[in-house]
Amino acid sequence: EVQLLATGGGLVQPGDSLRLSCATSGFNFGNSDMTWIRQAPGKGPEWLSAIKRDGATAYYADSVKGRFTISRDNAKNTLYLQMNNLKPNDTGVYYCATADSRYRGQGTQVTVSS
Repeated sequence: EVQLLATGGGLVQPGDSLRLSCATSGFNFGNSDMTWIRQAPGKGPEWLSAIKRDGATAYYADSVKGRFTISRDNAKNTLYLQMNNLKPNDTGVYYCATADSRYRGQGTQVTVSS
């Protein structure tokens, strides 16, 4: 059974930081390019970041570039997203997924509010 479980969300104030984790199992994580996606209330999914399978190359949406950092630990089959200087419009449910969209996990809620 394929599982991708995102954790680490919560309620934070503008300017705060959070680190999301996505623990995976059931597929070849080390051979998979991975992405983070978020969905804000009432909006469609927004691609945020991607990382190549070897972790050497990462890509970011303009909306998060310079504030978010994607990383992975292939030994732990886990994907991460370090989010700094959070803003209210970062609010949403954050999901991890394989870059080919074959697998997507359950998300974690991030709420940025003063």
